[in-house]
Amino acid sequence: MIEILTGSSLNTIQDFGRPHAMAMGVAQGGAMDRLALGYGNLLLDNPLDAAGIEIVFFPFRVRFHAGMSFAVTGADCPVTLDDLQLPRDWAITARPGQTLIIRAPRQGARAYLTVRGGLDVPTVLGARSTDLKGGFGGFEGRALQKGDRLACMTATSIRLPAAGYGLSRACPLPPADGTQVRVLPAAEHEIFTPESLKTFQTAAWTLTPSANRMGYRLEGQETLALTRKLSLFSHGILPGTVQVPPAGQPIVQMMDANTCGGYPKIATVIEPDLRLLSQTTVGAPVHFREITREEAVQAVRQNATDLRNLTAGVSKLRAQLVF
Repeated sequence: MIEILTGSSLNTIQDFGRPHAMAMGVAQGGAMDRLALGYGNLLLDNPLDAAGIEIVFFPFRVRFHAGMSFAVTGADCPVTLDDLQLPRDWAITARPGQTLIIRAPRQGARAYLTVRGGLDVPTVLGARSTDLKGGFGGFEGRALQKGDRLACMTATSIRLPAAGYGLSRACPLPPADGTQVRVLPAAEHEIFTPESLKTFQTAAWTLTPSANRMGYRLEGQETLALTRKLSLFSHGILPGTVQVPPAGQPIVQMMDANTCGGYPKIATVIEPDLRLLSQTTVGAPVHFREITREEAVQAVRQNATDLRNLTAGVSKLRAQLVF
């Protein structure tokens, strides 16, 4: 059992979401940085998609009411367990009564707290992720509040060294000078003016405060325009879709995106780079780079290979630890 000591409207329970439910009009949802959540679960010998806490409001404090192994991954945050400072991307075992504090990130935007076995919340439509818009999933369908107590799934104990363990730089974060994301052309790509298509890739777009789990609004000095007026019915969209409303400033759909929308689509962020965008801080520049379908497929395959290598690295490290 863990107790939430600080509440906000943004910290939620997430797993890998409900991609299968999009056909029913339900947002995919799930962790914005799936690699960070999956790595936290790897460190604890959990299923990759076990439910954890996505943290975007800091400082975040929890108290452990039982001895429990946990990991903190994702953004590079100062983390302390009572007076013990923990490295980034680290797993360790807490004693009953100890308090974990995760402070504002030095780099990145989202941290993840995973616990051995995963959080024990009801499965809704095949997942435990919180859908704030629909008010279901997670803990009572809402963000975590002060005083909430979360149970953990029953799991066999694992042995961790007293000082904990982890792999350095397991989950790369975007550099301070900007996030570069690779995109593929989307349905209305060719209807934008040649100047706009060039601007889309050469401009430094700034992430605005209007950035949440549904979408990231970007702004730049120039606007994106169509070659002709276009009237569209609402049509299917998904996380990564880059829409351009009449104001000419792009919006990137994120994990809680609606499943349909009527704005023209200029591009789609490839899945491996969507997590980098999720770790971009407000005010930071974002750069788009168009790639081919073959390059996108290769990037997805490389992402899968990196995850397999990370899994093998964790297994090897755990086998080498001296307890």
